[in-house]
Amino acid sequence: MNQPKVGIQNNLAQFILLVVANLFVGSMVGIERTVLPLLGEEEFGLASTSAALSFIISFGFSKAIINYFAGSIADRYGRKKVLLAGWVIGLFVPVLIIFAHAWWVIVLANVLLGINQGLAWSMTVNMKIDLSKADQRGTAVGLNEFAGYSGVAVLAAVSGYVASTYSLRPEPFYIGIAIGVIGLLLSLIIKDTEGHLKVQMAAAKDEKNEMSAKEVFQKTTWQDRNLSTASFAGMSTNLKDGMAWGLFPLYFTTVGLSVTQIGTIVAVYPAAWGVFQLFTGALSDKLGRRKLITYGMWTQAAALWFILAVGSYPLWMAGAIVLGIGTAMVYPTLQAAISDVAAPGWRASSMGVYRFWRDSGYAFGALLAGVIADFMGVTWAIGLVALIPFIAGLLARFRLEETLKMNNVKQ
Repeated sequence: MNQPKVGIQNNLAQFILLVVANLFVGSMVGIERTVLPLLGEEEFGLASTSAALSFIISFGFSKAIINYFAGSIADRYGRKKVLLAGWVIGLFVPVLIIFAHAWWVIVLANVLLGINQGLAWSMTVNMKIDLSKADQRGTAVGLNEFAGYSGVAVLAAVSGYVASTYSLRPEPFYIGIAIGVIGLLLSLIIKDTEGHLKVQMAAAKDEKNEMSAKEVFQKTTWQDRNLSTASFAGMSTNLKDGMAWGLFPLYFTTVGLSVTQIGTIVAVYPAAWGVFQLFTGALSDKLGRRKLITYGMWTQAAALWFILAVGSYPLWMAGAIVLGIGTAMVYPTLQAAISDVAAPGWRASSMGVYRFWRDSGYAFGALLAGVIADFMGVTWAIGLVALIPFIAGLLARFRLEETLKMNNVKQ
């Protein structure tokens, strides 16, 4: 039996299917980004910002925990089974939101959304890396994240339009049911990448391909300077995003913007994030990971402070675009850096630990932003949260090595 060939060109049909699949994974999140913060205030009467942001906290922690286990489960049982499980669970999310009679049902739906994202998104990125050569990983992750966040952006805008035309629910979430069905059908067509992974493991026979879950967690979290710095930068990025998800609709409501205008700003940010990953992932394969990570973290902090400093719709739009560009600089690059350092046999597990810390940032960001907003106001919350990606940029500047060179040495 012939061994499968590694490389994007050699697996183009499968690679494209995985890109399209992640477009629908991201779309599941996009439906919520404009609607749910407003739903908490208008339909459920949540006066506390912390309470209104509880759905993001439940989403962030559930996604983070599932990310951690998804990598090790995938290493044992295969990527496709995990991907299918993610979509089966995702089908329940829009149904629960449509029929929710209390806010705790919304929170429960977002626990399931976190599980859906942790399983499905983790597998699309790992399967693309399995199919790709070592010097194509930035490109592979960039395309994956481009598709996912394009889905977030498109559905954030669409759900905002549908909500303003009809109502905050149920109409936007009918779209979510259709997305779940399509995602499940696509996942049935996609082939597993176990054979490609075995080829990479054979090529990396001189590396330590077997490592316990405890060893991988310790190495990725604090023992390895590159893996741990990338993990903190990932957490800082999503901490900022958890804040933006929860507070941007509330902030722009206070300055008098309509739901449609808010939906546009909320959509432009992940749209820039998605589109520019087409270039930043590939660019990291050429220029290296360290500079993009460092300056990307600083760009995110600067964009948040810019949004607070200006006072007009066009400038807020510009700030959202710059925020998306800064996020795009780091998002695929951090995952490529993880895959540079980790050996094929424990790469998915290490990616799972990284994604655990990265996506716990959603919850930490919502918690931190909610508490600061309740005591000091939304503006202070946005400004103070921006300090964290700035600090992560400093750590990347002085602690992170250029992992692309390590990758080249391995080859």
